Amino acid sequence: MSLKAVAADHRTLVLEGCDRVGKTTLATRLAAEHGFTITHSPRTPDHLDLVNRYRELLDQPGRLLLDRCFLSELVYGPLLRGHSRLTWIQAIDLAEAVVSRSGLFLHLTAPPAVIQQRLRQRDGLAADLGEITDLVNGYQRTFDALSSYCPVETIDTTALDLPSTG
Repeated sequence: MSLKAVAADHRTLVLEGCDRVGKTTLATRLAAEHGFTITHSPRTPDHLDLVNRYRELLDQPGRLLLDRCFLSELVYGPLLRGHSRLTWIQAIDLAEAVVSRSGLFLHLTAPPAVIQQRLRQRDGLAADLGEITDLVNGYQRTFDALSSYCPVETIDTTALDLPSTG
């Protein structure tokens, strides 16, 4: 499926994947070309309710593009903190809210070595290849499970012409 068709066919897009896989770059392109409003979702502070935060985001009118979302908690939480602050039931409920907005999840991925190189280009620092591989695999498992409940398209960002955003 082409990105142009993806943008035309959906009112809501959720871009997810590891740090430096190309989410923000692709979000910026899709917003400029197709009129999406971008919401970047950094890590939600521990004292805030994740479910309510994302429900409020998904209740907004218009074309919405989430640059990272609640799915990152299912991947980064267990790997970095030993647990997720979101249950699978809550994640599926939120995923169904995305679908009700004519939504699609875009699983952005790249080989771990490419992600490591992009991280180093950003600020000279990068996690070791094993940690990045664990993150890539975590996203793959998450999207494999999620695809039973909602539409998911996987895009290897090395195949896209994405300029660096800095």
